[in-house]
Amino acid sequence: MFFSEMWERFCFYGMRGMLVFFMVNQLMLDEQVANLQYGATQAFVYAFTFVGGLFADKILGYRKSLFWGGLLMIAGSIILAIDPKEFFFLGIGFNIIGTGFFKPNISTMVGNLYKEGDSRIDAGFSLFYAGVNLGALLGGYLCIAIGKGEMFAWTCPFHRMIPSEFTWNVAFGLAAIVMLISLLTFTQTQKSLANIGKSPLLHLQKNRKRLFEFLTYAGSLAIIPIIMKMVSKTEYTDIFMYIIGPASLIYIIYEMKNFSAAENKKLVAAVLFMFFSIFFWAFFEQSGGSLSLFAANNLNDNVLGLKLDPNGVNNSANSFFVIAFAAVLGILWVALNKRKKEPNTIVKFGLSFLFLAGGFYVFYYTKFFSDANGVTSLNLFTFGWFIITFGELCLSPIGMSIMTKLSPQKLQAVIMGMWFLASAYGQYFAGILGANIAQASEKSSNFDKLIVYADGYKQLAIYALLIGILLILLSPAIKKLMGTVK
Repeated sequence: MFFSEMWERFCFYGMRGMLVFFMVNQLMLDEQVANLQYGATQAFVYAFTFVGGLFADKILGYRKSLFWGGLLMIAGSIILAIDPKEFFFLGIGFNIIGTGFFKPNISTMVGNLYKEGDSRIDAGFSLFYAGVNLGALLGGYLCIAIGKGEMFAWTCPFHRMIPSEFTWNVAFGLAAIVMLISLLTFTQTQKSLANIGKSPLLHLQKNRKRLFEFLTYAGSLAIIPIIMKMVSKTEYTDIFMYIIGPASLIYIIYEMKNFSAAENKKLVAAVLFMFFSIFFWAFFEQSGGSLSLFAANNLNDNVLGLKLDPNGVNNSANSFFVIAFAAVLGILWVALNKRKKEPNTIVKFGLSFLFLAGGFYVFYYTKFFSDANGVTSLNLFTFGWFIITFGELCLSPIGMSIMTKLSPQKLQAVIMGMWFLASAYGQYFAGILGANIAQASEKSSNFDKLIVYADGYKQLAIYALLIGILLILLSPAIKKLMGTVK
């Protein structure tokens, strides 16, 4: 699971890190449109994790869903590698649907490796999350650095290893290669999973089972042209987001009739966690949107004396710090637990926003270190990601774990999909926030752009601080809903 997810996240974060920069510098879109289309792309990626979880629960099972998603992601990356400008939205369409089938189901299988009440599940998800971030670190830096032609800039003999006209083809092609490694890793090791993730339709006749599976595969391919249209015309994304969230809540309410009052209270708690996570991801995911342009335009290329691509640092610094400090934070939680002083899950969520506020305040503070051309310190910017990383570690791996604890067995993939659907709304609002910042800085000098972007990050820091305080105040009420779940 660790290695399959690691290579899939290499592909995903490699793509994510390239999107806005590619749209602005290769497709020649203005910064506002690029931010909106980035938000739409990422929103659909995470929104379709809900759909992928639903079809896994009802028809395919987790294993076949993961395999089908991986094939679609490989196809999308190959399409982009052939001609990224001409086939950009087609390749993105394949990747959106593919991620929707892959992402929620591998996470659900990790949860199913442990029996109910097993105290090791949080540690298991933390290890799994390290795989996520190792892939994100490698893909986030390498793909954008190759695409920009900066990969070998610091080693003169290799500086022109990749001809400039093919750098983006190679960058997207690399994503296809690592996704193939991910899929092979899973197929060669799935025998260790026993019965976890098999089709829920094993009781049906083989022909009838195959018909349902075929219709699922055909339907997921048929929807790709619609996805292409909705991503390129973001007003359609707005309509979709107005519908998918309320529809998923109605579905959960409908399913509640099948569960006890205690189970339903846990589902309400799960939905509250999802709701607050939307705000976290709306701010955090500026990484792939406005912060990508901020890195390209307003940061120097020096981190502690090393010459590094600022976009690569923006995409990968967070993952580097997660890998470095996730175990340290885990040890801290264990030590506090032994002394009965470990904060509960809701308080940890609140702390995540306080760290987020601190990091964005550092991004704002970079404006005081700028030169006359609006270029500021990559060192200070990287320190901002260092702070935010602790916020992510208080929310993301714990969030995946708490979803499996709060959801009934029959709804686990759907609830995990809804957790990622909340991320979709975060991505969607991230695009809108980034577009607003870009619009405010339109036709400004590079120095003035720096001021506008920095002041925008100060506002996000204030909002994050207020949400964090609110969550900590609400923790006793939410804890009651969670019942025996810690």
